[in-house]
Amino acid sequence: MLKVGVFGVGHLGKFHLNNWKLIPEVELVGFFDPNNDHAKEVEATYGLKRYMDEDALIAACDIIDVVTPTHLHFPVCETAIKMGKHVFVEKPMANTIEEGKAIMNMVKEANVKLQVGHVERFNPAYTALKNITINPLFIEVHRLAQFNPRGTEVSVIFDLMIHDIDIILSIVKSTVKNISASGVAVLTDTPDIANVRIEFHNGCVANLTSSRISMKKMRKIRLFQKDAYIGIDFLEKNTEIIKLKKPDEEDAFSFDIETHQGTKTISITNPVIEDGNAILAELKSFVHAIIHDEPTVVNEIDGFLAMEVAHQILEKISKSTSSINQGN
Repeated sequence: MLKVGVFGVGHLGKFHLNNWKLIPEVELVGFFDPNNDHAKEVEATYGLKRYMDEDALIAACDIIDVVTPTHLHFPVCETAIKMGKHVFVEKPMANTIEEGKAIMNMVKEANVKLQVGHVERFNPAYTALKNITINPLFIEVHRLAQFNPRGTEVSVIFDLMIHDIDIILSIVKSTVKNISASGVAVLTDTPDIANVRIEFHNGCVANLTSSRISMKKMRKIRLFQKDAYIGIDFLEKNTEIIKLKKPDEEDAFSFDIETHQGTKTISITNPVIEDGNAILAELKSFVHAIIHDEPTVVNEIDGFLAMEVAHQILEKISKSTSSINQGN
């Protein structure tokens, strides 16, 4: 039985508590949270011990779940890793590039497991494509959310777009060649809406738009590749594949089109989307990796690469904003 301690029991932390309780291989030992209101609610609802000493909680556990604000990720991760504990840390993995590099080095040296909470990797609409060959040439992404004061201590890049950065980096088997970006701070002190273009060395281009001041919610990725289009709706949890049909291939629906190369048959399929709880799935996968000594699905290198690109985007936006202000 793996003993788990949770750091941070706010909005997302409570979701983690609920899901840890559903995993038979683990036992919740306690939590740490300096917020007395959060702590009293969790003590009353879950009957879980509140630790006032961070090191004592870490020492009592095998797994530390870090659901604190981003700027507190590193000190908790550092202490836990140095004490030989496995760590699940919410995205982004750390607050700075230097902290991210330090975490990668510590994990390797301590030989522990670390997983980053990029939950969209476990979204049923995305995992439905696990047997589909994905090799995009062009990617279009829209992640829009209605304004919510919670989470605005970081920019929309780290609040929302980082989900899609991670997905794209896991799909595109190439390194980043160039990034261009623009963004505007509307209701907070950091960018609330941003548009980004990422060019990869293999020729793939990804356009990303993220906003946390939208009138409606949207979480969609569209992938365009040779002979196929793949649409993923993370919010509504459905996936669509439109492609050139092979002669012996079955499909849900198909039709013919005339081209200068002759008649071609287009097929439209919707992969079966299994009901699933993405947070539960990511925590289960982490436990599985520990028990069976296997790599984690979203490891510290993945987490670092996503935050590295996110920082590069913020730098581009900052330079763009400075140029505009100087022009005025």
